[in-house]
Amino acid sequence: MIKINFKNFNMYTIISILFLLGGLIHYIYWGIRYGIWYDIGIYSLTIVLVLPGIIGIIFSLMEENEKTD
Repeated sequence: MIKINFKNFNMYTIISILFLLGGLIHYIYWGIRYGIWYDIGIYSLTIVLVLPGIIGIIFSLMEENEKTD
């Protein structure tokens, strides 16, 4: 089970949030500016920014399991 701990908030979390927001803002800006919401080009750039943002947030906030033998 993945446990999220918000006490692990660090620089990697901030960078991941910026990637996520950058992708979403770019998609919304492009759609409003050009009126194109269903173009494969905008999807590909948005996915390249949004997925690392989401994955980075999850990985940076995960608790580390300390196992002792």
